[in-house]
Order: sequence, then structure tokens, then C-alpha cells
Amino acid sequence: MRKIFLFLRLWLPVGLWCGIIFYLSSLPSLATPWGIWDIILRKIAHIAEYGILAFLVWRAIFHSIKINLTKVYAWSGALSLLYAISDEIHQSFVPTRHGSIYDILIDAFGIGLILFFLIVRKKNVNR
Repeated sequence: MRKIFLFLRLWLPVGLWCGIIFYLSSLPSLATPWGIWDIILRKIAHIAEYGILAFLVWRAIFHSIKINLTKVYAWSGALSLLYAISDEIHQSFVPTRHGSIYDILIDAFGIGLILFFLIVRKKNVNR
């Protein structure tokens, strides 16, 4: 029972966050009348949403799988980036939306930023 609770505590937030990202990607239009600020804010949102995803995946892997810390960072980044790619593919099927390699790069920046921060903070953690 304890293992199930731990699994849910670690991985349920990942699934819920992926669901939120999927939902937002399903909306036909998120545009606002703010001109250039709309674009800037949406790109910041990409960085934030994938930074949060990378953190949640890192946290889940770090606490549930006993692997080398370098592999925790690598798997966290890879899984988050794969979700970013799948999200852009998903958006290409949503009316008035399209997939963008630039958004994937922006997502990757958010993922990398969070993982870099975690590496700096956890460099003294031994597995």
C-alpha cells in the first residue's frame, strides 16, 4: 500500500500536468488582443510549463527509481522533450493551431533551465 501511495504521490502530478498541457493545446485559440505582448507572454508560458514538467518528471524519477543521478537528469530531459514534441504534433491537428519547431526549442530551453538549476542545487547529492 505504501508503494502505491508513493507512486501516486510522485507520478500523479506528472500525469495531471501533462493533462493540463494537453488541454491547453486542444483549445483552438489562446490569442489575446495584446499584440507583441501576447507572443512574448505565450513564449514565457512555454518555458514555464515545460520547466514545471521537467521538474515534476525529475522529482518522480529521483524518488522512485534508484539510478545514477546523471541518468535522472538525462531521462527527465528526454521524457519532457518527447512530450513537447508530441504536444506540437497534437497541436497540428487542432483547428487554427499548428505545430512549431520553434516552440519545441523554447520548450527545450525551459526544460534545460530547470534541469541546470537542479544540477547546481543537487550536485552534492549522492545516490
